Amino acid sequence: MDVALRAERLSAWFGSTQAVQAVTLQIARHQVTAIIGPSGCGKSTFIRCLNRMHEVIPEARVEGAVWLDSENLYADGVDPVDVRRRVGMVFQKPNPFPTMTVYDNVAAGLRLNGLRARPELDRVVEESLRLAALWDEVKDKLRAPGTSLSGGQQQRLCIARALAVKPEVLLMDEPCSALDPIATAKIEELLYQLKERYTVVLVTHNMQQAARVSDTTGFLLMGELVEFGPTGKLFTNPSEPRTEAYITGRFG
Repeated sequence: MDVALRAERLSAWFGSTQAVQAVTLQIARHQVTAIIGPSGCGKSTFIRCLNRMHEVIPEARVEGAVWLDSENLYADGVDPVDVRRRVGMVFQKPNPFPTMTVYDNVAAGLRLNGLRARPELDRVVEESLRLAALWDEVKDKLRAPGTSLSGGQQQRLCIARALAVKPEVLLMDEPCSALDPIATAKIEELLYQLKERYTVVLVTHNMQQAARVSDTTGFLLMGELVEFGPTGKLFTNPSEPRTEAYITGRFG
């Protein structure tokens, strides 16, 4: 397996409360890896550790290692800002920058990274919006506020914003939970296209969604990785009784 991202005995705490317990797993390049489990099981905390977002919370801490190719992202001297550029993130609720236009939302990260030339900005903004399957819907609205778009369009705008800085991995934390079924279907269709270029990690509470779009699935329970493997096997022939109990609805 061509491994893009690897967690080794990754644990996370909020103060004295442990949310993730020594999780070890390998995330394959150019695949969609889903993380499922009941509410409060540590799914979001786990993926926030993958790009060092967890540590921005007061009194939060992380132990273990996260390897992006051959680099430990938690090693001394590694810049967390650079980590978050290389491992991008899309959140549960669409969060376009409220004072910015559609264009400026996508260009924001590029400008922070020093790109100022307008022709190049134009090219990358269009490319990113196309990758997010949004260009045809907004090409005549680039000067409109990002918040003027529909919920599903705003989420795809946030995906375009994350893609603009050319991440190696894209983390998606329940990106469809606030969307209607039509918008959700567009995001799911987009995932099939994105994995041709990116490695995607998807947190979802929707097991049907995980079954539809992911190649590999991990089941978290109370911060512990109970089972991790090919999605088809995990849903049809799980190895762990707790996995079977969860996916058949006996708890969670």
